Amino acid sequence: MKQLRFILSTAAAALLLGTAAAHADPYAVGSKVAAFSANDQHGAAFTLNGKDTRFLLVSFDMETGKKANGALDALGAAYLPARKAVYVANIHGMPGIGRMFALPKMRKYAHRIILGDDENLLTPYPQQPGKVTVLKLDDGKVEKITYWDPAAEGVDGHLK
Repeated sequence: MKQLRFILSTAAAALLLGTAAAHADPYAVGSKVAAFSANDQHGAAFTLNGKDTRFLLVSFDMETGKKANGALDALGAAYLPARKAVYVANIHGMPGIGRMFALPKMRKYAHRIILGDDENLLTPYPQQPGKVTVLKLDDGKVEKITYWDPAAEGVDGHLK
């Protein structure tokens, strides 16, 4: 009986800790951004390296992502790497039929798109509807947070 109680209480504690981690506060100035690995639109592996990444751009919905992709594509393939910037697009929850159309289109863009396909990958990132979150990083820590509206402004002002 004691063993069963111990097992149940341990399982409950683990569940609570897991739930708390999934609902943790979003990144703020001074937060250390957790490293992650994902694939880009061509299937190439990517691992976030806080030392080599100065800006992290994150789009959360398809409509904003389309606008951001259009704007970034017009700037060319070298634009983001020259600024040590990485663009992540949320595709988690996109149905299979949607992926059949979206991924081939994404492959046509000149810039690299890291595919946020893990359920909890983008949970800690702050967001505003219709905007791309831009984290300015210094050695992996958030130095500044801005929100880029790709429908109304250029991205240059956010990458300084």
